[in-house]
Amino acid sequence: MKIGVVTFPGSLDDRDAARAVRAAGGEAVALWHADRTLRDVDAVILPGGFSYGDYLRCGAIARFAPVMEELVPAARGGLPVLGICNGFQILCESHLLPGALIRNDHRKFICTEQVLRVENVWTPWTTDLEFGSNITIPLKNGEGGYVADEATLRRLEGEGQIVFRYVGRNPNGSYRDIAGITNERGNVVGLMPHPEHAIEDGFGPSTDGLAFFTSVVNRVAA
Repeated sequence: MKIGVVTFPGSLDDRDAARAVRAAGGEAVALWHADRTLRDVDAVILPGGFSYGDYLRCGAIARFAPVMEELVPAARGGLPVLGICNGFQILCESHLLPGALIRNDHRKFICTEQVLRVENVWTPWTTDLEFGSNITIPLKNGEGGYVADEATLRRLEGEGQIVFRYVGRNPNGSYRDIAGITNERGNVVGLMPHPEHAIEDGFGPSTDGLAFFTSVVNRVAA
């Protein structure tokens, strides 16, 4: 199974994401921001970091990268896409996911081990997780507050598009404790915490993150 990992200028978790793909039994395919092909991959990950230095807004420049010209229609056609942290911001800026990510309500960068509640196990990225369970993975962001208008929030709630919520203290002021969402079709997922940093014992708070990557590898194989 070929899983593409896009590198933008300023990406810093692309190698971690590729390593997680390999740990799950997939083949990680490096995609460059200037590529005009997705190289026949079966899924794509937009990793964390600071694409284009977070100028203008986080993800606002990356949405215009040549690779996104290929990715956006592919995602709308059903290609599984996972956006992690900055990747989530890019997905919102590209209108593949609704809402936006703004500066944390306490105005500080946060780096912590974060507990999430799993609320959707029907996406290609969450089938190996257990509905209603709590997982612990790292969170690190300065602009991680998820916001949307009330109509969008009601739709996300009503259609089951909220994939993860923060458990305990809300770390960044996200509306309704939202940590991750999916699109209506369910193939595109974005979240602020970092599952690629929790895939093996002794490195990170748990191995809970590995399930994201085994999920998509198993879904594509099926």
